[in-house]
Amino acid sequence: MSKVDQKTGEALGTGRRKSSVARVRVKAGSGNVVVNGKPMTDYFQTAGAQRQIVDTLNACGVADSVDIRITASGGGTTGQAGACKMGIARALVNFDTEHFEKLRDGGFLTRDSRMKERKKPGLHGARRGTQFSKR
Repeated sequence: MSKVDQKTGEALGTGRRKSSVARVRVKAGSGNVVVNGKPMTDYFQTAGAQRQIVDTLNACGVADSVDIRITASGGGTTGQAGACKMGIARALVNFDTEHFEKLRDGGFLTRDSRMKERKKPGLHGARRGTQFSKR
């Protein structure tokens, strides 16, 4: 099943990282990247977060030929940037399957499975126990 919206011609992709989720829509355009209604440079203010998105587009060479609209939720900026990176990669594969090998070899389609470990009963955190008192 191709994940392309037939009415608008937008390719869909979902990315996840930590507790963040990014829903990405890619369509032919002029290179605009909008995250939650804001330009990418306004939403992601750190250079590292912006680089993750730009690197994904540069890997395929489509930075100036597609418009991207992202809805990111959950987590912080680092998690959201990683989720956007994966979502863009998946949407680009749905947009044009020729990009698959470049994105796979670049590691953009690999899900980063590291999550925060849950707090256990009787402990202060996931692994931190109570402090030992000799007296």
